[in-house]
Amino acid sequence: MASWKTLLLVYRELEVRLGRRRDERFHQIASPGEIADALESFHGFPQLVEELTAGAARIDPSIVEVERPLSSLTRRSRKEWWPSPDDTRRELDRMAPAGKFDSIFVFWPQHDLAHALSVPGFAWGLGMGASDWSNGATYAAIANAPSATWKSEAPGEVWLHEWLHGVCHHFAQRGHPMPEHDADGAELHGYARSPTHGWTNYYRDLMSGAVVENGTRVGIPSVAWS
Repeated sequence: MASWKTLLLVYRELEVRLGRRRDERFHQIASPGEIADALESFHGFPQLVEELTAGAARIDPSIVEVERPLSSLTRRSRKEWWPSPDDTRRELDRMAPAGKFDSIFVFWPQHDLAHALSVPGFAWGLGMGASDWSNGATYAAIANAPSATWKSEAPGEVWLHEWLHGVCHHFAQRGHPMPEHDADGAELHGYARSPTHGWTNYYRDLMSGAVVENGTRVGIPSVAWS
């Protein structure tokens, strides 16, 4: 069984200015309920990985609640910002130097749900492969969300989805062909979303090398996890 050492950095507070205008300043604090929803989902992530890989992979999780506000964000496009490794550098270098963790997650308060205000962005989460930028770990950021959003999928699913972007990159570099769009490829490959289990049928096949593409099974074969 492969064990992935994983760190979740929880940023309760966001205080940033994205431009020069006063209305481009964002100061948002995640409520205790929003953090509880995120952590409840994250606690389901390790069990989901073990279940979908039939025990071939295991998550070894650590959680740190960061005391300082998240004070900068990185522009991804004209209307999209996110907490990149540059913005979490202080914590990455202190808590997750190269070689200590396989995967890094960041939770951040993108949305002021009480007042319908948000930092511009189009995705609930973003994930990427390991690089020197992220101290050699896969890296993913996931925002706060209404309670119903967390409960409309399998427990831990959003964390799994963003983690898979980095994991698919990892195994593709080691010669294992991935399906087109890797973790985002469910509909493209004929899968349908379950109202109770989300896209986990697709993820199960992706994590066992059983996604059919052009007559060939692709994904992460079970033996690759060992």
